Amino acid sequence: MQGATIRRSSVVVTHTTRSCPEIQALLKSLDAQRSHILDMVDGLDAKDLRRPVLPSGWSCLGLVQHLALDVERFWFRAVMTGDTSVIDALGDIDDAWQVAPDVPPAEVLDRYRRETDLSNSAVTVTTPDTPLVWWPHHLFGEPHLHTVRDVLLHVITETACHAGHLDAARELIDGRRRLVLT
Repeated sequence: MQGATIRRSSVVVTHTTRSCPEIQALLKSLDAQRSHILDMVDGLDAKDLRRPVLPSGWSCLGLVQHLALDVERFWFRAVMTGDTSVIDALGDIDDAWQVAPDVPPAEVLDRYRRETDLSNSAVTVTTPDTPLVWWPHHLFGEPHLHTVRDVLLHVITETACHAGHLDAARELIDGRRRLVLT
């Protein structure tokens, strides 16, 4: 199976040529947001990655861990594919926004990259109208997302929102700003 490899800010994603054009377009948009996330934490030391700069108390590293576990892993591996190992482990995550002090930042960033790779692998073998396998009624009540397309649009929106949060945090940390061209 041949594929096109995209490399941005240490994100390498291979989209198979078998995925449909709509899936490819949605993944391209999501990949741009993922790259934005990694770009905004690039160059920060461990202290700054862990330092909360907004009153809500989250850190840049905590946000990346949230994206890895509560967004990529949850929506694609649990909801979209029904991966029972992920569903069973959901109760083991206390608060993904809080990174334990003994967890190295590189481990969190690598986990995010791994989860995005796993997400892409799962998505590229579907169609936009593929129904979701599992729904967390205990968290959200009746389903409001029904297809792979719905999940992709949700994750693109959530990741873009959090990229904006990282923009603000990074500017407060060291003044760095990122021009977004879409």
